[in-house]
Amino acid sequence: MFFNKRNLTALTLAVSLLGVPAWSEAADLNSVRYHSGSAHDRVVFDWSAMPRYNVTVSSDKRTVTLDFYNADKRSIDEKSFSSSRIEKVSYTEKNGHLLVTVRLKPGLTYKVAKLANPARVFIDILPQAAESNRKQAQKPAGQVKPGSNKKTGTTITGGNVMNLHYDGLYTEMVAPGLASREYVYWDDAGQISAYFIEADKNLYKIKPVLARGRVPGLQTTSGISDMTDAVAAVNATYFAGNGDAIGMVKIDGDMAGTTYYRRTALGIGSDGKPFMGQVTYTGRVTLGKVTQPISGVDAERGADNLTVYNHWYGSRTRTNEFGREYTVVNGKVTAINTGNSVIPKNGCVVSVHGKVADAFAGVKVGDRAVISQELGAPWNQALEIMGAGPRLVQNGQVNVTAGAEQFPSDIRYGRAPRSAVAILKNGNYLFGVVDGRQASSKGLTLTDWAKLLVKMGAKDAMNLDGGGSSALVVGGQLQNSPSDGHERSVGSALVLTNK
Repeated sequence: MFFNKRNLTALTLAVSLLGVPAWSEAADLNSVRYHSGSAHDRVVFDWSAMPRYNVTVSSDKRTVTLDFYNADKRSIDEKSFSSSRIEKVSYTEKNGHLLVTVRLKPGLTYKVAKLANPARVFIDILPQAAESNRKQAQKPAGQVKPGSNKKTGTTITGGNVMNLHYDGLYTEMVAPGLASREYVYWDDAGQISAYFIEADKNLYKIKPVLARGRVPGLQTTSGISDMTDAVAAVNATYFAGNGDAIGMVKIDGDMAGTTYYRRTALGIGSDGKPFMGQVTYTGRVTLGKVTQPISGVDAERGADNLTVYNHWYGSRTRTNEFGREYTVVNGKVTAINTGNSVIPKNGCVVSVHGKVADAFAGVKVGDRAVISQELGAPWNQALEIMGAGPRLVQNGQVNVTAGAEQFPSDIRYGRAPRSAVAILKNGNYLFGVVDGRQASSKGLTLTDWAKLLVKMGAKDAMNLDGGGSSALVVGGQLQNSPSDGHERSVGSALVLTNK
């Protein structure tokens, strides 16, 4: 329930919020929890049963008091706390009432609400403009209505996003056709905090980006967002410690990472439209009259392997001298080296080791060179591919394919921070993360993550790298709380940019 501050004309305004009948037994206050997010601060009161309570606000509208009737605070930690939005929280017991007083910092407002099973009452402290935007965004129409940008005070118009209404879901229109959502709820494990950005397909486009624009590269999702001047970004595929992509990656028509597992990927066609499905890479190199399979693209060369290095890997292959490398330009071998070859901008380097090097021993400069890379339709024609997986949602239904895609147990099982990309039922794009491994959010299993994405309107969705890598950035600002306590440097991201 929201208290309209324009109606607060008296010294204090008491609003009765009857959670249970007056004759109910006393409720015990079991704990008080606090969470500070990008959109608001939240103080949560966990009860043994839903209490009766009133809310009053002072004449300067900065002191909010929750008066819980016939309540017992028991053994909760009474230590007061403060934040960038809250000056102080204090507790007083008087004549069978528990009074919780929250002092707001200037320019802020509040919203008090409750949740049942288990019983919880919470107060959110948020900027006045943000609450105004939230009310605009949740009007019962076919789309979110224009709102006001809390940073600039300018009116935001245009764009069509999904109309979603859930307890604990807050939507803010941060730009035309760009809806930022925060969803806080509780399940059997405790609090769950998830963050989303929905983008109108007619106004925005998705693009995969490599950290620092190359492989290997490591950079925070915020850094990638800043580098590309993106309106939003989410961490993308799995990666090795040095930044090598562990997944199918294709950018501007050139492969930048491969995997030989058949796994889910997001593709962007030449028409700019996204699609999702499983894809497998098969590559071969013919030098002279000898053909050998490709072991990987833009990755560390292994024993008895053939690795292709193109411009996404930088200026040199950075390999050791225990192999052989063939520079290929315009379908011919133009140079032969033992290692750390210069990568031509208009060609590639075929780097071989062991048995594969022996097979190519007779190749000479000037020999014919053919590099074949097959992904199948429609992936061959895709300009951009970002692979990760597993699939989470297909045709609007939960469909977790972790077993079929041969993901290891640390990804398949248990609660964890998660990231995802989805194509919504209205055709819009959705980036999402759910925090985990912390008091403010316990994380989700893959199946529960898929269910939440369906709830957010997903028609098709796939999992991205998670754990400490999970990060969602909107307008250059990190939205979630990574489990490492800070943003982790990752190998790639998906970004949203203006069309």
